[in-house]
Amino acid sequence: MRKEGIRRIVVRGPNWLGDAVMCEPALSRVRTLFPQAEITLLVKPGIADLLAQHPAVNRTLVYDDRGRHAGLVGKWSLAAVLRRHRFDLAILFQNAFEAALISFLAGIPRRFGYATDGRTLLLTDPVTVPPRAAQRHQVEYYWDLLKPLGGHGPAPAPRLYVTPDESALIAGRLADAGIGPSDLVIGVNPGSTYGHAKRWLPDRYAEVVNRVVKEAQGQSDARVGVAILGAKGEEPLGKAIADQIKTRTVVCSGQTTVRELMALVKRCQLFLTNDTGPMHVAAAFKVPLVAVFGPTDWQTTSPFGVDAKLVRQPVSCAPCLLRECPIDHRCMTGVTVEQVHDAAVQHLPLVAPPPAVEPASPSPSPSSTSLAGVTVFLDRDGTLNLDTGYVKSPDDFTVLPGVGAALARLKQAGARLVVVTNQSGLGRGYFTSRDLEAIHSKLRLVLAEDGVTLDGLYFCPHHPDDHCNCRKPARGMIDRAHAELQVDLSRSYVIGDSVRDVELAKQVGAQSLLVMTGPSGAEALADLTARDLPPDYVAEGLSQAVDWIVAHATHRPAADLQR
Repeated sequence: MRKEGIRRIVVRGPNWLGDAVMCEPALSRVRTLFPQAEITLLVKPGIADLLAQHPAVNRTLVYDDRGRHAGLVGKWSLAAVLRRHRFDLAILFQNAFEAALISFLAGIPRRFGYATDGRTLLLTDPVTVPPRAAQRHQVEYYWDLLKPLGGHGPAPAPRLYVTPDESALIAGRLADAGIGPSDLVIGVNPGSTYGHAKRWLPDRYAEVVNRVVKEAQGQSDARVGVAILGAKGEEPLGKAIADQIKTRTVVCSGQTTVRELMALVKRCQLFLTNDTGPMHVAAAFKVPLVAVFGPTDWQTTSPFGVDAKLVRQPVSCAPCLLRECPIDHRCMTGVTVEQVHDAAVQHLPLVAPPPAVEPASPSPSPSSTSLAGVTVFLDRDGTLNLDTGYVKSPDDFTVLPGVGAALARLKQAGARLVVVTNQSGLGRGYFTSRDLEAIHSKLRLVLAEDGVTLDGLYFCPHHPDDHCNCRKPARGMIDRAHAELQVDLSRSYVIGDSVRDVELAKQVGAQSLLVMTGPSGAEALADLTARDLPPDYVAEGLSQAVDWIVAHATHRPAADLQR
């Protein structure tokens, strides 16, 4: 396959929430294999929400198989829509016969997928299904599909993204239930839309939660709240458990969208769950979790790439993969409270959530000169844009929501904005200097829509093994800005999402702000705290970081911004 001839790709994603999460590394890999192609994701409505604004995707088409795309007429209608897009290639992560049939009817010239479900003749590029004896994890199963297209190396862990606004919405919902932003939250996911066979006993969930809450409270001064999750129809199950829990509990079963569920799971400090979609969501956000397995195969669908604690009762009939148990449900009734409790306490003590800014009054509106002489140094990946690993082209580059408006406030107040970013992908050969220039041109164009111009943009192109003096946390880029822009370092701030950004700030004598918009914010905060190098401020996102800078730089009372 001549990749340079592939301009438009449609990716048929999985139908189930958990499968879609496990497919995320492969979806991101499609972007790196075809960096210049326009990628369209074809998925059902719930999966469209899960992967909304994913950096690998240019467009999403919704497959409404219960509405306008139901039946043969609906399938033909969908094929006609795909035909109008003139796709060059279809990559089918969804294994059903109909996925191949629709792409065939759409006239897509290259149709790539596993040779399964009797669809081999409909595929131009059928890929042999790995043998069952291989026991490949589902993440690896999706990842391996791309090997004939040039994919290689081990599969990374899935990653998901929520916006600061979505996190703030969930914070408000929890606050209404008496659970504050500094409280520990234990999430409980006792249901399963797949079938009752995957459900552990609700009374046992309640008993485990009560024990863990008591121990967590004994190990820290933080208050502990409980959030119970579930799909529509599982509200009685959630309420039955909540009635037995001896602390503040909010039942969110059937009350959240997919995006709200993601934000709620991300907010948890511990997650107790059956083998379901939300379990994989928790793993993608690296939330400490305990998963109870019964009829499903823990070797192929366990949380991937995280330190999850699995609890199962080995019985001769498992894994049976049945929705309902035809006998005595021994795989679940055999799992004891003690087993799940012992697994949960291995995650204690729970790490408290980072401080968040929740101003009681509107955000301060600085005057046009109140930040004159102030310089704000900004990390790039994870701070200004989604961190997808190595951003290799403008198509991979997505500015985080609210970034432009937040930076506009600083510029309007007279502050100077300077980006300092490590870009070892140049030294590693992952992309060219021309690619990086195009990415930064896109950054400037996006910021210009909010009236923001950058005063400087410095990047380190070196491989980490080069031991240069500019790769953060080394201070080379800051020193260049100091010399070229006459920066007053005593009135400077460094905003970033990683340990090295905070270390850099402390080296140059700047105020350090850690934002939690990157993929490893919690780990960075824990590492810095353990080393007694706490940032001067921790913010949920860039807008909250700007609030603190305005208060700090103008010597306004900022006590209400601290926790």
